[in-house]
Amino acid sequence: MAKGTPATQALQKAGVAFTLHEYDYDPDAPRIGLQAAEALGFDPGRVLKTLMARADREAVCVILPSDREVSLKKLAAAAGAKHAEMLPPAEAERITGYHVGGISPFGQKKRVRVFVEQDALKHPTVVLNGGRRGLQVEMKPGDLVGLLGATVVSLG
Repeated sequence: MAKGTPATQALQKAGVAFTLHEYDYDPDAPRIGLQAAEALGFDPGRVLKTLMARADREAVCVILPSDREVSLKKLAAAAGAKHAEMLPPAEAERITGYHVGGISPFGQKKRVRVFVEQDALKHPTVVLNGGRRGLQVEMKPGDLVGLLGATVVSLG
């Protein structure tokens, strides 16, 4: 399969079925996930964004619909932490091995705990970053949670 990234390679290695979707990435878009949803013609609730945060001192990955915002208070509670904050872009890139706008939860350099917004899983398939800007992977929500060992919680 073409378009090999650490993310697509991790999905292939795990035997997870997925479909690739490419679009013209706009680096000036105010909200990258919404831009991807619009470019691909998908419901923004089905296109999930991957965010990197810190819960106390632990880096964590947060996945939620592109049209939603994460509650850092709820994230901290879910992670058993007192405080949560978003990681600076340079730190997110260093931990994941991906560039901002192309961060995938799959195939990251450093494995971290993953938290998924429960409302993101109500669709038959979800769409996430495939490991580079302009590349998305579509898959079943159960495969997403199972492969990442994700904790499903309310984060909005």
